[in-house]
Amino acid sequence: MAERFLSLFQFSGAALGMTVLLGIFAAVAGWEVAAPRRELWIGRLNRWFSNFSIIFFNSILLRLIFPVLPLTVAVIARERGWGIMNYFDIPVWLAVPLGLILLDLVAYLQHVMFHTLPILWRLHLVHHADIDVDVTTGLRFHPMEVILFMIIRLAAVSVIGPDPLAVAVYEIALGGMLLFGHGNVRMVPSLDRALRFIAVTPDMHRVHHSSEAIEANGNFGFILSWWDRLFGTYREQPAAGHEGMTLGLAQYRDPAALSLPRLMALPFVAEPGGYDINGRSAGQAKRGADAKTR
Repeated sequence: MAERFLSLFQFSGAALGMTVLLGIFAAVAGWEVAAPRRELWIGRLNRWFSNFSIIFFNSILLRLIFPVLPLTVAVIARERGWGIMNYFDIPVWLAVPLGLILLDLVAYLQHVMFHTLPILWRLHLVHHADIDVDVTTGLRFHPMEVILFMIIRLAAVSVIGPDPLAVAVYEIALGGMLLFGHGNVRMVPSLDRALRFIAVTPDMHRVHHSSEAIEANGNFGFILSWWDRLFGTYREQPAAGHEGMTLGLAQYRDPAALSLPRLMALPFVAEPGGYDINGRSAGQAKRGADAKTR
């Protein structure tokens, strides 16, 4: 009986999540057409083909590799008393928001880690190599990075022991904010400023996709904007402005070099370019020396 309930719980959660994410994708994509924040450099056709191909492949890969998802682990952890939060009798009204906050903190730290360790940055730069940033960029990650993401999320749920409802809400919110946060959408400035007190906005996250290393190594938050302010990684605006800033990576500006096969091979042959946090100063020094020789 418990197994049937668990299967039903997981299926209903996945179905609801997929419905919500498709609705958010359609809304943000429509918003991009109606009120774009920036003019696209290379258009949508080839980029969307590559990005959607990666997203489709990753979805199948996760289903094949992982027999359980974070929501399932949360239900099992609750039943067996695993995780820190399950050691305490925390009321639901407190357990759900606390679980959401802790899971988002893990996601922030995970993101910083992928910008800190050079070997992980090689995987993550596939996401940052997108020359234009729009709703499809939000789910464009190298398959190996997606696998590591899932391992970390499963481990986090096991250790934290959040309420299953918190996990279900967080999984949907994370996917939705990845789509919304990468949207090439124009917002009323006053609304953007108000939302930033709590959540990551498209303008806030776009700074993170700047070709300037010092800007790319900031605004790591996915859902809550608090972490960047708390840990000193908040960048309010790009130096060149949103219309004038260059997105992507300085060493990859040729769209032909970012085709689907090349994106899959990129972590193994990439020039990191000094974008990882530890290599930032070295990368900047190299670019400065190169500029002097020209």
